[in-house]
Amino acid sequence: MSQTPPITSRVLITGVAGFVGYHLAQRLLSAGHYVLGVDNFSDYYDPALKRARVDQLKRCERFEFETLDIADMGRLSKTWELFKPNIAIHLAAQAGVRNSIDNPRDYVNANIVGSFNVFETARTFPVDHLLIASSSSVYGANQSMPFQETDAVATPQSLYAASKASTELIGHSYAHLYGTPMTFFRFFTVYGPWGRPDMAYFKFVKSILEDRPIDVYNYGRNSRDFTYIDDLVQAVELLIDVIPGRGPAVIGDSLSPIAPHRVVNIGQADPVGLMDFISGIERALGRSAELNMLPPQPGDVEVTFASSQLLHSLTGFRPNTPLATGVKQFTEWYHRYVRKDGTYRISDEESVV
Repeated sequence: MSQTPPITSRVLITGVAGFVGYHLAQRLLSAGHYVLGVDNFSDYYDPALKRARVDQLKRCERFEFETLDIADMGRLSKTWELFKPNIAIHLAAQAGVRNSIDNPRDYVNANIVGSFNVFETARTFPVDHLLIASSSSVYGANQSMPFQETDAVATPQSLYAASKASTELIGHSYAHLYGTPMTFFRFFTVYGPWGRPDMAYFKFVKSILEDRPIDVYNYGRNSRDFTYIDDLVQAVELLIDVIPGRGPAVIGDSLSPIAPHRVVNIGQADPVGLMDFISGIERALGRSAELNMLPPQPGDVEVTFASSQLLHSLTGFRPNTPLATGVKQFTEWYHRYVRKDGTYRISDEESVV
């Protein structure tokens, strides 16, 4: 089982204003680390929510923030050089399967070009470990369940998925050529407080509370491996000290035979049907949803199902938050922090440290 990184770790997080970035920074600050977060506050969804997250983090004196677009290689390199991180966690990305169909160039620029800039910067200013967010979407049309990290990922069903799989491949070449230790983690439908308003669960809660119908695609037949945010950031924290190439491979390992490069699923390993998930939201809210049943959306996969065996072998941890608990935590946050006009509260009740 891995050990917690040293308290003197200097961690650079790209995309720190995002859902995962905010929670991860909060967890690492609580553990005593120094964190520099960068973000460009893109308008893919309401930047006010992103600013509210960063405002929470700024309460900690060990947190620094810089408004920065990773597409700007010069500023990224200068910021990295000055901060001198020993750990870098690359979360900045253009998210959203459906949006990638309408705006494909955004995904090439942010996910491929932006990640290339991160790889180049880490080559110039090396770190002990570079950790990068990928996605369960890379499994595409794979039919074998649960998804294993060693499965082929050659059948992406959206440009978003293709951009993430491409980033994994480019990262492997850098790990091989320059020895940069890299861990890619594939997230599975992350949900929880301070979540993304473009995600279905956020839209469902908002619509139910406003007495509006919710759109249910594929007539409710989809299943997702929902992963609670606290479980996800705990897994990422534990993986920081599991450095590829500094230890033997384990059974079922995705560790490259020629590079310090590994991919790890982070998922609950327990798919939940969409209709069951909606029922859980209804119970948490004490209200019924009006359903607008719709055909499948282009690019969507019907089922996601993570194997969590490799994560457990490397860290001794598996995501384990019951769905009812996670949904309750989100709905309680929504009531406390989201005003009726759609703006977000900042509360002294929620402390970073």
